[in-house]
Amino acid sequence: MVSEFRSLPSVDKLLSEERIRHLQEAYSRELIVDLIRRHLQQERLSIAAGKPCPSTQELVESICAQVYSLINPSLRPVINATGVILHTNLGRAALSKEAITAMDAVAGGYCNLEFDLDSGRRGSRHTHVEHILCQLTGAEAVLVVNNNASAVLLALTVLAKRKEVIVSRGQAVEIGGGFRIPDVMRQSGAKLIEVGTTNCTYTKDYEEAISPKTAALMRVHSSNFRQMGFIRVVSPEELVELGNQHDLPVFDDLGSGCLLDTTKFGLDAEPTLQQSISIGAGLVFSSGDKLMGGPQAGIIVGEKPLIDRLKRHPLARAVRIDKVRLAGLLATLIHYLKGEAESKVPVWRMISAPFKEIDRRASLWAEPLGGLARVVDGETMVGGGSLPGGTLPTRLVAIGEEGKRIQRSIAQALSQRLRGQGVPIIGRISGQVLFLDPRSVLLEEDRVVLKALGDAVASLERSR
Repeated sequence: MVSEFRSLPSVDKLLSEERIRHLQEAYSRELIVDLIRRHLQQERLSIAAGKPCPSTQELVESICAQVYSLINPSLRPVINATGVILHTNLGRAALSKEAITAMDAVAGGYCNLEFDLDSGRRGSRHTHVEHILCQLTGAEAVLVVNNNASAVLLALTVLAKRKEVIVSRGQAVEIGGGFRIPDVMRQSGAKLIEVGTTNCTYTKDYEEAISPKTAALMRVHSSNFRQMGFIRVVSPEELVELGNQHDLPVFDDLGSGCLLDTTKFGLDAEPTLQQSISIGAGLVFSSGDKLMGGPQAGIIVGEKPLIDRLKRHPLARAVRIDKVRLAGLLATLIHYLKGEAESKVPVWRMISAPFKEIDRRASLWAEPLGGLARVVDGETMVGGGSLPGGTLPTRLVAIGEEGKRIQRSIAQALSQRLRGQGVPIIGRISGQVLFLDPRSVLLEEDRVVLKALGDAVASLERSR
């Protein structure tokens, strides 16, 4: 083992290697030296564990790979052909060109984020979106934070700490990544009072739970699941009426941030912010990057006295939105104000895309694949914790065939090659079949998709 330790080259020896010298010319010498030292220490631990000493060239190869991995960004654009429009793992909502331009404009320099251009004095970042969100929703006041979880956490911390918030047991939900609404409530210091049963909750269940410690009644939208069969849910109107009788605000966590009528697209009705405000909810919470179609944000709309209390709390600073996302959100909201969301906001462009257009694009995508592909009927999911169970008819490019092992290997190989393209194409494998859905891909991305499909097939054929 001693000889194995002695075989390890010194830091200077590795620095003198040609490939490492080139790295020092392109990148910081301090970075290269630090990586070499760390790598040698790892190798000493490996040798101590009984592994042989690698050659100098193996060490050089490994160090170069580490440098390239650090320097080249791992976060990359991809094309979402999975058939899930709001794909959380792929970044949820794609942004409109106007939103991207607005974000780029403020990111590259200074802006009047908290500066009043008329008075020349300090202003508030909230004013940039407050008037437009009040106009769109009918709310008295608005506060925007960095995401919906922060919005709920802030409200419960400020308005319900050491007090009780009553929620239906069927709404104590868990969303993606193990994130649970009861956990957020506990972190705020509020006490969760669950009422009713998993499938049935009545107004009397809330009423019987109200006590002098009650701070609010709360509804949580079932963002990623749907109950069927024997169920009873207290409507928002009933909850607000009960709240008014006991002088308690109703908090409505909608999650999806919907501002449009989803039924006109053949989808189930999704509750909108303006509906919640119109029936008298005290505070309404939603995301900016789901059905609103903007960047990640948490939207709080509601009664001015409640919003004002949230704005004054120290936690509001910790969860505030930054200038770049604020600019993107503002540009997205302007699309709604101008009545152009369906034609400008990508999530609504995808939802409203005509079936004939989807069919035409699927046939076009299948051409480079030749006999490997066929076009079949399918369903696109909205996803992202919105419209649970809601789907849209689509046409899919299907590669492979169920029940044939060789087809599975082709589907897997082609999927891997598509992920390895300059702009990775992400599809969905089910059984032995790779599915690619044009509905979750913007029309202007088709040129990239067609080239990637052609390159992937050529690569697959060369490997045979």
